[in-house]
Amino acid sequence: MNILTSTEPHGSSWWSPNGSLPIADEPGLNRAIATLHQPVLLVRKKGILAVARGGNLEFGPQAGVEGGYPVAAFAPALRVEHLGDSSFCADHGLRYAYVAGAMANGIASTQLVEAMGRAGMLGFFGAAGLSLERVEAAIEKISLSIPELPYGFNLIHSPNEPELEAGLVDLYLRRGIRLVEASAYLRLTLPLVRYRVSGIGRDAHGRVIAPNRVIAKVSRVEVASQFFSPPPAKFLAELVRSGDITEEQAALAAEIPMAQDLTGEADSGGHTDNRPLVTLLPTMLALRDRMQSKHGYAQPLRVGAAGGLSTPAALAAAFSMGAAYVLTGSVNQACVESGSCDAVRVMLAQAEQADIAMAPAADMFEMGVRVQVLKRGTMFPMRAAKLYDLYRTHGGLENLPEADKTFVEKQLLRATIEEAWRSTREFFMQRDPRQVERAEREPKHRMALVFRSYLGLSSRWANGGDASRAMDYQIWCGPAMGAFNEWTRGTFLEKPENRRVVLVGQNLLYGAAMQLRRQCLRVQGIQLPAHVPEGGVTEGGPLESQALREVLNPEVLNS
Repeated sequence: MNILTSTEPHGSSWWSPNGSLPIADEPGLNRAIATLHQPVLLVRKKGILAVARGGNLEFGPQAGVEGGYPVAAFAPALRVEHLGDSSFCADHGLRYAYVAGAMANGIASTQLVEAMGRAGMLGFFGAAGLSLERVEAAIEKISLSIPELPYGFNLIHSPNEPELEAGLVDLYLRRGIRLVEASAYLRLTLPLVRYRVSGIGRDAHGRVIAPNRVIAKVSRVEVASQFFSPPPAKFLAELVRSGDITEEQAALAAEIPMAQDLTGEADSGGHTDNRPLVTLLPTMLALRDRMQSKHGYAQPLRVGAAGGLSTPAALAAAFSMGAAYVLTGSVNQACVESGSCDAVRVMLAQAEQADIAMAPAADMFEMGVRVQVLKRGTMFPMRAAKLYDLYRTHGGLENLPEADKTFVEKQLLRATIEEAWRSTREFFMQRDPRQVERAEREPKHRMALVFRSYLGLSSRWANGGDASRAMDYQIWCGPAMGAFNEWTRGTFLEKPENRRVVLVGQNLLYGAAMQLRRQCLRVQGIQLPAHVPEGGVTEGGPLESQALREVLNPEVLNS
């Protein structure tokens, strides 16, 4: 039975058996393709292709190999932990070049971060939107649970609340958090620079050592250039004046980038510029090379990929383009360890690629920044857009037309404008009193704060599972969620209760390795039939077994 086809064999390569004949049956082919830790050698046996094991491989004319078989294709061993940049894994103490990004309001929860760390992956706690007390409680829990394993915390740009960003940096420095994911930055800030250069010095060999690392998540070249540059001199001078660093440390800081690792964020959930990864990643890689050549850093710069990564094919594409690591987001929110609720997980499991929309962002509302969210099963995108339109066209809450005021009070705030302002005022008196002072002078800013309160609460309603607010759920989500649901359809990962963050990551990585192996054979003229497993959770595939539903056997993962 001819189970696969190829072009003409390599005329100068021959395989001769050593007591073991080539295997030409379909199960043998499937096992060979799926056994990733072993190379695959395909030969032609009586006109059909077969798998060769053992024996001898020789190069030369056919006449020189008695009883030999012509070689059709060869694929080297491909271990899952070898995907990506090995230096990224070594520097961060990882087994796999796989990262779970920080989803705000604790959606990237302590349980998620701990599970990732135990599996040799990297998870970032979603600190954005939480109080300093909540973040410190998370630090306490994670540091006690996995003290020697890799993990990090989010540091989000807060242009409207700079004191909050500074307070978070103070907390991270005080509690010894050595790795942050810097997200949503439009430009570098003094607190971020302070975090990066705090404690900088030289080791016994004279090398510059900065104990605090930043992994930047960006989608624009102009922002990426700032992170791939040394800390700005003006900020270093200010830190010297304030006594945070010495002049010697400021000089050392000129030898390091703000971030050695940078994640090119494509079309993702939450803050996004909706850039396609196939154009964004090569641009960031080219920037990396220019900046490395310009500055000559002792440790080379690296670029990872994020946005739209929810299937093995997508991960394989990212690694093929040169990503040092991959970062996932939307699919992790759908996992049982996330800080969201079961109702949201069900909604995410039903999402298709077109079931997403852009909506105003709570943290950058006045700037017109938008986030990508789920629109299926919720009215949030439309309601949030209405609020921004009202903000843009009116000078204050008192200027709202009666019909719009009634809609805002009854449908969104479920309180009078006056009641909503009192609760908003109380919140900001605790969080940032300067916002209240400004709002009492500027009616338009007061309107922005009230509208932002609805946007901020909508995410908390979703995380907490407030059924009375189901139509107002703000669920950060990109089209990757729909692609993931399509990929897992008909498998055990289709059910929300079976989606565990490590198991999802392992399936994606294994499937990506399988995709790359198939591609290696394809470029040699081998056309595998459709029923040969693609890898991952395909029905009857190598990972679809009861033993692997809870934890993936490392030998299978790396096979």
